Amino acid sequence: MKVTVVGAGGNVGSTVALTLAQRDIAKEIILVDIERQVDDKTFYPSKGRALDQWESSPIHLFDTYTHGTTDYADTAGSDVCVITAGVPRKPGMSRDDLLSINAKIVSSVTKELVKHSPNTVIVVVSNPLDVMTYVSYVNSGLDSNRVVGMAGILDTARYRSFIAEELSVSPKDIQALLMGGHGDTMVPLPRYTTVAGIPVTQLIDSDKLDAIVERTKKGGGEIVGLMGTSAWYAPGAAAAQMVEAILLDQNRIFPCCAMLKGEYGVNDLYVGVPVKLGHGGIKEILEVELDDQEKALLDESVEHVKRVMSDFESLNTSS
Repeated sequence: MKVTVVGAGGNVGSTVALTLAQRDIAKEIILVDIERQVDDKTFYPSKGRALDQWESSPIHLFDTYTHGTTDYADTAGSDVCVITAGVPRKPGMSRDDLLSINAKIVSSVTKELVKHSPNTVIVVVSNPLDVMTYVSYVNSGLDSNRVVGMAGILDTARYRSFIAEELSVSPKDIQALLMGGHGDTMVPLPRYTTVAGIPVTQLIDSDKLDAIVERTKKGGGEIVGLMGTSAWYAPGAAAAQMVEAILLDQNRIFPCCAMLKGEYGVNDLYVGVPVKLGHGGIKEILEVELDDQEKALLDESVEHVKRVMSDFESLNTSS
C-alpha cells in the first residue's frame, strides 16, 4: 500500500508521514512539497524530511520507506492521499482568512493527485477545512465518499485531553462525539461523552464542562497564540489515524468532514458528522439523535459553513 502526503515539507504533513511510517502499515510514503528559494540557495524540504525519517527507521523499527519529491509522477498509484498544503494560521488570523490562498493551492494539488492516482481516497487537512474539502471534491471528480476532511478527530482529541486533565484519568478511557464545522462554531456533545462508559455529565459539573467545551472550540487558536503558528502534532496524528482506518479497512467510527445529502437536514455541504471509515473512504454516515439545543447549535454551525462557502463561490465567480 502506498500513501502520499502533500505539504510534507511542513510540520503537519511531515508529522502525518512519520506517524504512519512508525505504524508500519504502508509499503511506501511519498512526501511531496515545492522547492524553496532562500537567497541564492534552493532547498527541498520534503526530500530532507523524508530522508531524515528514513534514517530513523532502524531506531523506531519500521520498514515503510519514506521518499521525498517535488514531482507528482512519483505519487502514482497511491491508495490514500493526504493534503496538508496551504498557508498556516498566524496570530490574529482566522481559518476563514486563509480561504482565497488555500483554495487555489488545494485545487491545483487535487488535480495533480487524481491525474496520477484516479482510484485514491483523499483526506483533506488544509484550512478552512470544511470548504477546502469541498474544493478538493469538486476538483477531483471522485465520489464524495472518497474525499473526506480531517477535523472532528482532532477536535474530539482536544476535548478528550482536556477532560482527562480535569479528572486526572487516562485519555484512553474517554469517548466523545463532536459535530459541525471545524472552528469556533463546532458542536461538542457532552451528552454523548463518556469516561469508561460513565456519562461525563455525572463526573464534571456543568460550569466546568461548559468551560472545557469553550476551550475546545478555541483549541487551535490557543496553540497559535502560544507558538505563533498552527498546531501539528495532534492534527498530524489525527490524519494518520484516518489513513490507517482506510488502509486497513477498520470500519472505525470517527467524526469527519463529509458531504451531506439530506442527513441532518443538510444538502450538498461538507460538515463534520460521525462516519464509518474504511476501505474506499466513507462507508456510512451515521445519524444520531439530537435534542433541540444540540440541533440548534448544529444548524448555527452549518450556517457558518454556508457563509464561508458563499465567500468561496464569490471569489470563484470574480476570478
